Amino acid sequence: MNAPTDLAPLLAAVARGDRAALRGVYERQSVRLFGVANAILRDRDAAADALQDAFLRVARRAGQFDPARGSAEAWLAAIVRHAALDIARARGREIPTDDPALGDQPVEADALDRVAASAEGRRLRDCLAALEAKNREGILLAFVHGLSHAQIAARLEIPLGTAKAWIRRGLLRLRECLA
Repeated sequence: MNAPTDLAPLLAAVARGDRAALRGVYERQSVRLFGVANAILRDRDAAADALQDAFLRVARRAGQFDPARGSAEAWLAAIVRHAALDIARARGREIPTDDPALGDQPVEADALDRVAASAEGRRLRDCLAALEAKNREGILLAFVHGLSHAQIAARLEIPLGTAKAWIRRGLLRLRECLA
């Protein structure tokens, strides 16, 4: 597995129009990012569309990536998440549900298992374990299961603003731990 720092120089090259660098980012991250999109959309074809749309956005916006603000992996995941949510909204697929098990089945478990088994995965797991339960649960529901803030608030039976605050505070603590 490539070190996370390998992506920042590649994204800088993508910003300069280097197609080989874009291909390198795709080769390193597409499996993980497809899992993110598929967890949100629960439709492999739609997830592939979201991934393609996301990489078009990456090609156009790579110059906006700032390593001082966070990891390249998180930046890429956010782009894919937004692309998937755009597709879900366009298709009317983001429908509130009373199903408490929605999002409980991980998608692309093999990719998640590889990350979890790596040194970065162990470090992330340790940092997640150090978070308060409410922050950890919010982060996992958002970034592993692909639930929207509104869906998380509904599932946890808390106000939307509270769900957003828990996730934001948890991400800030997670960033500090991983730094």
